[in-house]
Amino acid sequence: MSQHASLSPERWSGFGLDRQILMIANEMNRAAKLKSPDDGPTLGRAYERVLRLVDLTVEVQERPTLLRELLRWRDLIAELYLLSRPDPARHAAAFRVLLRFTPEASRQIPFVLGGG
Repeated sequence: MSQHASLSPERWSGFGLDRQILMIANEMNRAAKLKSPDDGPTLGRAYERVLRLVDLTVEVQERPTLLRELLRWRDLIAELYLLSRPDPARHAAAFRVLLRFTPEASRQIPFVLGGG
């Protein structure tokens, strides 16, 4: 988690929502490559980074409906974090939902998750 530990809410709020979601998606994309049971510790750290960025987004978010949906999505990632082994299908489903948060992020779906 140290990679984003020094990132302040003030600095994070300087990024637009599209960029915030895409930066979270970048961490999800890294985590997607960790599918082996041996990847558990590395995957856990990846999910910690995702959770940190989502927490920052929640902290600076002013739109109540988006805030609610971000918190619901965060629960999905927290569940994945607590699993004893990687679950690529659940990860991909959560990743797809994240990318649907903004139109700009949605345009990335074919490139990182394939069509559909």
